[in-house]
Amino acid sequence: MEKWFIAMKKADFNGIAEKYHISPITARLIRNRDIIGDEEIDFYLNGTIADLYDGMLMKDMDRAVDILAEKIREEKRIRIIGDYDIDGVNATYILQEGLSGLGADVDTDIPDRIRDGYGLNKMLIDRALDEGIDTIITCDNGIAAADEIAYGKEHGLTVIVTDHHEVPYIEIGEEKEYILPPADAVVDPHQPDCGYPFKGLCGAAVAYKLIEALYNVMQKDPEDVDYLMENVAIATVGDVMDLTGENRIFVKQGLEMLKCTRNPGLKALIECTGIHVERLNAYHIGFVIGPCINASGRLDTAKRALDLLNARTRRDAVMLAEDLKALNDSRKEMTEKGVEEAVRLIETTDLKDDKVLVVYLPDCHESIAGIIAGRLKEKYYRPVFILTKSEDGVKGSGRSIETYDMFAQMCRCRALFTKFGGHKLAAGLSLKEENVQRFRETINELADLSDEDLQMKVSIDMQLPFPYITEELIHELELLEPFGKGNPRPLFAEKNLRVIRPAVFGKNRNVLKCRLEDSAGNQMEAVYFGDVEACLAQMEKKPVMSFTYYPAVNEYMGRKTLQLTIVNYQ
Repeated sequence: MEKWFIAMKKADFNGIAEKYHISPITARLIRNRDIIGDEEIDFYLNGTIADLYDGMLMKDMDRAVDILAEKIREEKRIRIIGDYDIDGVNATYILQEGLSGLGADVDTDIPDRIRDGYGLNKMLIDRALDEGIDTIITCDNGIAAADEIAYGKEHGLTVIVTDHHEVPYIEIGEEKEYILPPADAVVDPHQPDCGYPFKGLCGAAVAYKLIEALYNVMQKDPEDVDYLMENVAIATVGDVMDLTGENRIFVKQGLEMLKCTRNPGLKALIECTGIHVERLNAYHIGFVIGPCINASGRLDTAKRALDLLNARTRRDAVMLAEDLKALNDSRKEMTEKGVEEAVRLIETTDLKDDKVLVVYLPDCHESIAGIIAGRLKEKYYRPVFILTKSEDGVKGSGRSIETYDMFAQMCRCRALFTKFGGHKLAAGLSLKEENVQRFRETINELADLSDEDLQMKVSIDMQLPFPYITEELIHELELLEPFGKGNPRPLFAEKNLRVIRPAVFGKNRNVLKCRLEDSAGNQMEAVYFGDVEACLAQMEKKPVMSFTYYPAVNEYMGRKTLQLTIVNYQ
């Protein structure tokens, strides 16, 4: 059962509305997102590239830049080692493009998800040594690779880490002892003594900051690499970072650049997935473009996604984009089967009584474990780990709920893992098969989750009567975009609405349409895209209900109508 509550945050909404030429409704929505004070409101509504922080504020940035400037001048061979997800691929591309633009002798390597696993490993270092590489730069990984980096250093490599993951630590009593890798420079805003003001950057954004700082130091115009902001935007949304602070500017600007991108690969991917380029928004990155880029690292090699970004001709770009789309289609199919199997296991065993779900699907492709975990988290609103059989034991991915710090809990049973990493809401791990049951028992014994913690909370911005919903208001709400994690789409509610003529449409019967009428007789068209059969049954049983929704303008055959998209119902 969901728990609905209305955000009751206080402010002078009329004063804010007058000052920023917006409606009091929009002023309230901004306050609900904890944007307080003139400076913050102005940054939120009007922030531009000029408001981004100086990358040199990051710890070790000066060292990283000095080392690279010298390596470029000495024509040393530099290798970028990225990661196989959307953030890692875009971070790799940003470093490669930026360094190439400065005349560096640079190439790339991305680990294979199945063969190499996550992040830096000895095999990748040996490969670099065999091929005469002088310097390794990691991106979107490296902060947890202390042993591997020590090995590289012993063999004479220069190593620069750029990452955005939490720094691993050991708890000694009340204190945390952080374990930093012995690299020549470590650039990661999560280092405890890093003074960078914004901690929420993705790996690609950290890479972008490095390139920008390097261009400044080498007296090249950093505006030459502005176009890479579209890659930062893709990575930020695709890696589900909070769309607050700097990330908001990166995504806002990056989306505008993406609409007229000069990158043949991205252009081809936008076309072949059928996105209307002028309507391109964060949703399309999260649910259309992003999954295609991620699919290559899941089912094939992420090098194909990097090839797409590097494609020089239209022909190559179209071919690679179609490949990635096909891979993503088969990934979707595999995901559906995996979710069905996991649900069957949970529903038919004592798993359903656990507060933390640990589901072992030995035959599932390890690359989709995280997606399945995310789907189950939505369904059961509990932290979920999906474990799969791999070449050397068991691998798994976890997805968490707001009230459960997954990484912190895993640190408490780290002895069970051969490898693990992550953050509050998502994690990855490897362990021996004989420890699967013990992991399930231990992580549940450690979980101090109350029933209330496991209740899905629906945060409603405000009650909004139908007469307030106008085309003008809907257009004004666009000022709050891009929407996503940390900056949710506004959610309104209204109670005691009568449902008129509900019916299910669509070739897959996946859309419910109806009209909703308030007590004063005002009517609105509405659509629902969730479990439509369950919703229909509820509407037919009890035609007066409460709804949460967001309004939109629906354009069909040149005719505009106002329409509500139903999100929750009671």
